[in-house]
Amino acid sequence: MFPVGGVSIRSMRIIRQVRQTSFFWTGITASGLAVLGLTLLSCGTATTAAPAPDAAAAGPGAPQRTQARTAADALTAYADQLVAAEKQRLAAAKSWGLARAPLRPPAPPAEKPELTAEPGHIGGEGLPPVITRVPTDDKVVFLTIDDGAHKDPKLLEMLRELDIPVSAFLSDYVARDDYDYFRAARDDGWGIHNHTVNHRELPALSAAGQKKEICAQQDTLEEEMGERPTLFRPPYGAYDRDTLRAAASCGVEVVPLWAEEAFPDRIEWGREDEKLHPGDIILTHFRGEKEWKGTMPDMIRRVVNTATAQGFAIARLEDYL
Repeated sequence: MFPVGGVSIRSMRIIRQVRQTSFFWTGITASGLAVLGLTLLSCGTATTAAPAPDAAAAGPGAPQRTQARTAADALTAYADQLVAAEKQRLAAAKSWGLARAPLRPPAPPAEKPELTAEPGHIGGEGLPPVITRVPTDDKVVFLTIDDGAHKDPKLLEMLRELDIPVSAFLSDYVARDDYDYFRAARDDGWGIHNHTVNHRELPALSAAGQKKEICAQQDTLEEEMGERPTLFRPPYGAYDRDTLRAAASCGVEVVPLWAEEAFPDRIEWGREDEKLHPGDIILTHFRGEKEWKGTMPDMIRRVVNTATAQGFAIARLEDYL
């Protein structure tokens, strides 16, 4: 009745159902789910099995059979949850007008890649590396949103329902009127990072002026979000060596720029082939219809449809940096 690993026939049928949905792209296999079911058991989270009979009365092998049933029950319950969640996500993709459900990213790397400044960018010992893409072979890209001016509740709703990760780079002068919005985003799993206090072009400032713009925003975000950012993006992508020194002095570890920029009506490509590449960082902004030919959900729709059509999933930047 119980195959190897204590996985029941019903559990295996549910796992096959999971793999036939778009959840296939997670890279989770039946054996992986079985391991997870056993892990749930070892953590004491599998509680659906009946109490074990007395081992002596039940005869040899009773403890093993009971453990197998308990693991199978835990696995079945977890697989049921996965199926239900994916059905909701597929329905959300349809309701938001996507051509297809967004692809699921693979599991994040066990070890984060070693970063160095990309060619053409300033680097050096003690300076945070400046990058436009993450070194990875995974077919993933990363969505980042700058400044914080337009706070569209529909954006939070859409990303939550589609389970799409985002990293925000906030400037205090436009974010400060509603940090609650970004706390809600953080609670949804967004990364919240530094884009200076006043969005000044940093190389035009003195070294002390640059440090104030960067480090004061580090302090503000730590106070408002409960965590000190490790990522920093200079306004307009403009920086010099003093910028990097200032950023390093107050805890910045990486300076992610971008390879593409997204709008509701188009994507501006950084390469002539007009294609996404593994690890690309996509830039967009918190904007509304007054500034754009569309809304924030329109922009997300364009990014997701483009990525999905090219076989890319949107992954969480912080899982790779």
